Amino acid sequence: MQHAPEESNRRPMVAAWYGDTCIARSDATVYLEGNHYFPPDSLRQGLLADSWLRTLCFWKGIARYHHAEIDGTRVANAAWSYPRPSPLARRIRGMVAFEQGTGITVREEPG
Repeated sequence: MQHAPEESNRRPMVAAWYGDTCIARSDATVYLEGNHYFPPDSLRQGLLADSWLRTLCFWKGIARYHHAEIDGTRVANAAWSYPRPSPLARRIRGMVAFEQGTGITVREEPG
């Protein structure tokens, strides 16, 4: 008897890079509005510092921004998170996304 190939429930590994430095890597990101939101435990410790910048999204709430500090280079407002999102965005609570155009690239990695 021949068996059908098993479907994989594995999610792709996604990573955020600045040059040769991996900032975050996870297979548990939440993809929302064109951005991967990374769980806090997937972030490399010591690379993000709080920024004073805040923005308001009408349906997600108030975003807090973070600078990336990588090998002596500061990438201003390179990432953001929603510590207390609205109920509609509760899936991304405390997760971190990275700003396009800052030199940080977010991509799926071959599995």
